Amino acid sequence: MTTTARRGRPRGEGTDARILAAAHELLLERGYEGYSIDEVAQRAKVAKTTLYRRWPTKDHLIVAVVAKIQDDVPVTDTGDIRHDLVAYLEAIAAGLDRMRRVGASADGPSAGLVAELVAAAARHADVGQAVRAVFARRNALPLALLETARARGDLKADAQPTLIFDGLAGAVYYRLLITGEPFGGDYASRLVDQVLAGALAPTPRAERS
Repeated sequence: MTTTARRGRPRGEGTDARILAAAHELLLERGYEGYSIDEVAQRAKVAKTTLYRRWPTKDHLIVAVVAKIQDDVPVTDTGDIRHDLVAYLEAIAAGLDRMRRVGASADGPSAGLVAELVAAAARHADVGQAVRAVFARRNALPLALLETARARGDLKADAQPTLIFDGLAGAVYYRLLITGEPFGGDYASRLVDQVLAGALAPTPRAERS
C-alpha cells in the first residue's frame, strides 16, 4: 500500500504542475542564487501575475517545489516495518543529496538549497510556517507507518512513533547536511536497527526463552 499526501488546488492544477516543473528545472540548473521567479514564469508560459498570485516570493515557490519533491517519494507499507523504514530513509537521503548539490561549489556538495530554505524560514515568519506545514504533512506518513506497526504488534505497546521517527530523521539530516558524510552502503539498515532496537516487540520464540 502506497500512501501519498495530496496537495490541492481544485482549479488550475495543470498550470500549477507546469509552474512547479519549470521551477524545479531552473532550480537544478541555477541554484538558489541564480534562481529567478520571472524566468520560471517565462519557462512555464504563464503571466507573472498568475505565478505571484500563487507564490508571492521565490522562497514560497521553492517551498512548493520541495513539497513536490517530497510527494514523489512513496511511503509503502509492506507489513515489514524494518524494510519499509530502510526503503524510506534511502529515498529521503537520495532526495536530500540531490538538494544539497543544488548550487554546490567546486569544493563539492554543501547544505545547499536546504540551508537556504532554513535561512529563509528564519527570516520570514510566513515562509517558516509554510516550511513547517510541508514537513508536518509529509512526516505524518512515516508516523502513520509506525503507528500501524505498533497496532499490529510489531512494535512494543509503549513504543513512541514520534521519538523513533525523530531518531531516524535527525540522523539522516545531521549526516548529510552537517557532517557531509555519505549515506551509502548499509548505513540506513544499521541506523534503523539501532533506533528500533528497544522498540521492537519480542518474537514468540524470544518470549518462550
